[in-house]
Amino acid sequence: MKQKIDFVNENTGKALLKMVMPLFMAMILMLAYTLVDSIWVGNLLGENGYAALTTAGSVSIILYAITTGIGNGTSVIVSQLVGAGNKEKTDKVISTSLILSVIFPAAVILVLECLLNQLLLVFQTPTLIYQDAKDYLAIFLIGFIAIFLYMQLTSIFRSFGDPVFQMKGMLLGTVFNAIADPLFIKAFGISGAAIATVLSQVLCLIFAIIYGMKKSYFTLNLKGFDGKTVLQILKTVVPTSLQSCTPAVSSMIMVILVNRFDVTTIAAYGVVKNIENILFYPAMAMNMALITIMGQLYGAKRGDRMKDYMKAAFLYGIVIEAVLTILVLLFSTQISMAFVREAAVAQIVSRGLKIIGIGYLCYMATNIFTAKMAGMGRVNLSMILMFTYYIVIRVPLAIVLIRGSLLLDGMWIAILVSHIVALFIAFVINRKIRIEELIN
Repeated sequence: MKQKIDFVNENTGKALLKMVMPLFMAMILMLAYTLVDSIWVGNLLGENGYAALTTAGSVSIILYAITTGIGNGTSVIVSQLVGAGNKEKTDKVISTSLILSVIFPAAVILVLECLLNQLLLVFQTPTLIYQDAKDYLAIFLIGFIAIFLYMQLTSIFRSFGDPVFQMKGMLLGTVFNAIADPLFIKAFGISGAAIATVLSQVLCLIFAIIYGMKKSYFTLNLKGFDGKTVLQILKTVVPTSLQSCTPAVSSMIMVILVNRFDVTTIAAYGVVKNIENILFYPAMAMNMALITIMGQLYGAKRGDRMKDYMKAAFLYGIVIEAVLTILVLLFSTQISMAFVREAAVAQIVSRGLKIIGIGYLCYMATNIFTAKMAGMGRVNLSMILMFTYYIVIRVPLAIVLIRGSLLLDGMWIAILVSHIVALFIAFVINRKIRIEELIN
């Protein structure tokens, strides 16, 4: 079966870097893509426009999370089949997955467009930014089918050891969005940012289809769609999508809590979440890479190589995360001012990042552990860990602390504590999972 990287026979460090670095670059481009919207809206439409985008972004975050989670689930199944060398079953799973990738997002769009007003009310969206948030989401939702299919295809390509497409696709989307955003925002306000986003997503999907036809990793067979394969896919993608959604749901709750404060605080929270992406994306790239690697090696029954990759992942991951965390903390004020040119916002942002600090290193380590679980098919275990991390620990703690004298600092402390506790739980679970037992 055609593959780009041989994880069994290649040097561990080199193979890991060959898989991680393009994904890391794709994440950086994704960050640039997100920042383009935020920076142009913040600079052209001001604090109110940025606050509206922050509220609307809570919905887009959870949709992207669902998309990423389902893609990770598909990657688990396909990478294990690739590792086992089962081409017929691989083609069948991929074909079924792509059909579902049209049906599911279409249903989501229909439901959310009908419930848009209720959704914004749940977020306790301030009247001052309500209409802007609604206008943005009404258009943004239209592109959900395109981005869903695109992300599914990138996950499938990644399962064959090809992480390069994701980088190329994001580069294309980012460049287009950077050019289109100011033009559309000046013409249509915040709706213009949504239009530019939808157009860039459609462009990325077209590129993915052309790339897939050229590479021929799999044979698309629409007749391969059957109930048994659907159930197999759902058994994996439902837990992975729930796991991926958990941080987004937690973030949505945080937005509801923050919306109790003034517009300056709402904008500052949005800036912190954007800056956090700089620190989250390396961990997400490592997680995506390891899911594929662990999946292939698990399918090939090579537990010895799985251990080698875990060691290399911790070495590279912690070093990268430490360097980025230090840089972000040193230049947090300057970075904040690039989003919103308000000193009060920058002060809140700088304080929040300093409090969370070490938590980002914990986040990297936790993602490495959960990637191992997912790649070995223990998706339910990984999902439970993330739910405990973001919902059971973070949300109640934030609700209690933010209502006291700590105010917003209480939320930052809750986030830090949840990162530390999650790493401890992940470490304990990892000690109990023996690779040899699961493979045999």
